[in-house]
Parts: sequence; structure tokens; C-alpha cells
Amino acid sequence: MTHSHGDEELNKGSISLSGAVGMGTGVMIGAGIFALTGQIAQLAGPYFALSFVIGAIVTSFSAYSYIKMSNAWPSSGGIAMILQKAYGPGAIAAAAALLMTLSMVISESLVARTFATYVLRPFDITDGLLVPILAVGVILFAFLVNISGNRSVGLLSIIMAVIKIGGIALFGIVALWAGGFTFPAASSVSNEFTTTGFVASVALSILAFKGFTTITNSGAEITNPHRNVGRTIMISIAICVVVYLLVAFAVGSNLSIDQIVAAKDYSLAEAASPALGQFGFYFTVVLAAVATASGVLASVFAVSRMLAMLTDMKMIPHSHFGMPGSIRSHTLVYTVVLASTLAVFFDLSRIASLGAFFYLIMDMLVHWGVFRSVRHEIGANGAILLTALAFDAIVLVAFTMMKLDSDPLIVLYAAIGIVVVFVSERLYLSRWTAPQIDAGNKHGKK
Repeated sequence: MTHSHGDEELNKGSISLSGAVGMGTGVMIGAGIFALTGQIAQLAGPYFALSFVIGAIVTSFSAYSYIKMSNAWPSSGGIAMILQKAYGPGAIAAAAALLMTLSMVISESLVARTFATYVLRPFDITDGLLVPILAVGVILFAFLVNISGNRSVGLLSIIMAVIKIGGIALFGIVALWAGGFTFPAASSVSNEFTTTGFVASVALSILAFKGFTTITNSGAEITNPHRNVGRTIMISIAICVVVYLLVAFAVGSNLSIDQIVAAKDYSLAEAASPALGQFGFYFTVVLAAVATASGVLASVFAVSRMLAMLTDMKMIPHSHFGMPGSIRSHTLVYTVVLASTLAVFFDLSRIASLGAFFYLIMDMLVHWGVFRSVRHEIGANGAILLTALAFDAIVLVAFTMMKLDSDPLIVLYAAIGIVVVFVSERLYLSRWTAPQIDAGNKHGKK
């Protein structure tokens, strides 16, 4: 049986600029608003809206590396290409790419559980067996849409992005008006919030923006990729900044910090009740279902292509387990199984924390690798690359300190996961780094 993957299988130009923006915002808004607002408020207190702003600034610096590399070498599974170009086909590049893939799978399970939490909220169900069952259900739905082809994903992403961005904007404006454009007085618990807690909250804010990596992973399939990959990333981040701030102020106008923290897994629905009444509550639930479903859809698309590219680059082992079809169809199955497993066994807070650890480590390796090996070749500014690296390091240290105090087990899980990934890749590839491949020839540099 023959199994293959490669650029010859890609539907080049099958994703338009608007479709790519829809996918990018689909991942970001699905996770950022509905899954993370309450968790960020728990760490940042009355300054949770500012946390989104700082997260956007850090993300913009991070995006610089990806834009520069993707403009030069757009590719499906673009982050794998970036890392291999920076470190060569060795264990460092493979492990970092695998961490990125795992963080994306984690995001899928995070958003899927958020979908379940909001859908069940009208029935006063906040826990129990139905939450993971619904979460797995929406992941399977995303699998079915993805298996039908790229154009189905792009079209559905555009439709869902328009619905949710318009709906969230309407919610934010009306909720702000109903709340009198003022924040209620923070309760006494806000005195417990510290500078370290605020910096740690930025780690989760960054997760709310990291969906831009979905775009780099689909680079070869975007129309006019040498130009549109960078444009898509910046447009998506800009849209999300506006949406996040609008919602943060809307929630803050209707709920105290204590109330936001208490309802952290469904804070938008809770904020809609005083602002818009029962209709607003149900409107927000439907909006959350659309937004999170599209987030899972776009993320499954990106992760499956990332895994396929890692396989094509011989960076991870592959077994088809008797399944027919191409490697890409196999990686869709692997993605769904992994995300479903996480959605069943982890709650929202731990899923988000694990994703933050994996993503920040990978992101730092990207910046260092680009600075170390290819910044002159692609015309990148070294100061910007080092600034992005420093921002990530500061946020990672603060987040680790907070989690060691509040949930040391998740730090242990993350550390074990990172060590296992690096050791496994070192055993598989037998070297940490290697001479850089000619990614321009392999991935179609102009």
C-alpha cells in the first residue's frame, strides 16, 4: 500500500486571503474570548483588559519571525519549515515543531470543552459526563468537514468568522451601553493580584492570539503566499485586538472581578444576563457555540497539515495502522484522537496552562533559531528577534512561578512532556542539529 504526502498533494491557491483570515481569527477568537477571558481575569484582576493589549504587543513581536520566514518560504506546515531551516533536520527542530503541534492539539481540546460548557449552560450543567461527550462530538464534526476538502474548510471558516465577529461586536456594544461604559468597583479579592500575576496572565493572553500560526502552517495553500501570508497574519491580529478589547470592556462593565472569576468558564454568557436579559444570555450561548466550533474546525485543519509536514520531513516516525489513504488523512485521525483524549481527561484551566508552556518554549526556539541562522538571509532585524525572545522568557518565568504556587502538578506534567518530546526526538534522529537544508528549493522559494 502506498502512502504519500508532499507539496504535490497540496491544493495550492485553494485558500483565499479572506478564507485564511477567517481561519486565523477562527482559532484565535474561539479560544481567546470564550475560553480564556475568565482565566485571565483570575490572574490579572481589574487589569484583565490590559492583559489582552500586552498579549497583542508580545504576539506582534513574535509574529515578526513567522512573517519574515513565511514570506521567504511559504509552506504547508510552515513552522516545521522555519525550525528545520534554522536548526537543520535534527532533534531540536523536530522537538520544537512537535511542541507546537501538541500546543495546537491542546488548543483544540480547550476550545472543544468551552463549546460544551456554553452549550450546556442553559441547562445549568457545568460538569459531568456530558461535557467531554459534547467536546468530543464537536471535534468529530471538525474532522468530517476537514476530510471533505480545503474549500469546505475555507468557505465554512469565512461564514462562521462573519457570524461570530459581527455577533460579538453587537454583544460588546450593547453590553457596554447597558453597563454605562464603566467598570463596577472591584471587590476586595482584587487586592490579592500582583505584578507577577498580571505578567503570568499575559501567557494566557498570548494563547488567545497564537492562532496566527494556523496561517503559517497553511502558507503553500494560500493564494499568492509570498505576499498574503504576512498580510493575513497582521489583519487577523488586528481584528482580534479590537474584538478582545470590546468584549473585555463589555464584561467588565457588567460583572465584578469576583463574578467574572466565579463564572470563568462561561463569563460572557454571565455578563450578557444583566446587560441583555434572558435573550442576551441565549444569544451569547449560540454565539459561543458558533465561535468555538469554528475554532476547532480551523485548528484541526492546521494541526493535521503540521503533522503531515513533519512526517514528510522525516522529523517524526509514522505508522498508518492499517488505514487506507494518504498520510494527511492519517494525521487528521491522529489529531482527532489526541484532542479528544485531552478533552476527556483535563479541565479548561489545566488544558490552557499546558498549552501555554509548550507554546512559549517552542516560540523562544523559533526566535533564537531565526536570529542564529537566517536573519541576514531573510533581512530580519536582530533587535526585534531578541526582544520577542526576551518577552517570551519574562512571561514564561512569571507564569511558571504562579503555577508552582497554585497548581504545581501542571508544571510537572509540562516539564515531563517537554523532556519526553526532546529525548524521544534525539533518540529517533540521533543528532541535535544538522547542516541547514535548502528550504528555498524544497518549499518553492521565489
